[in-house]
Amino acid sequence: MTRVEIEYCVPCGMLNRAQDVSEAILKQFGESIDEVALVTGDAGVFVVRADDEVVFDKEEDEYDVDAIVRAVKPHVGATA
Repeated sequence: MTRVEIEYCVPCGMLNRAQDVSEAILKQFGESIDEVALVTGDAGVFVVRADDEVVFDKEEDEYDVDAIVRAVKPHVGATA
């Protein structure tokens, strides 16, 4: 099953964004995923990975919770 990792910048105060994304992913996919992990970081990082593949990076993508959830969707239910 799918593991989602949300790495966020602690000094930048991005915990709320990380929690919002986590909640949206869990609400959308529920028991279809193994884990949503919040990973602390710094230097302005906000990256979402699904099964170790980057699906969102704030350096390249505009922050949009719905778009992040859509980016995770192809990984849900995929077999390794």
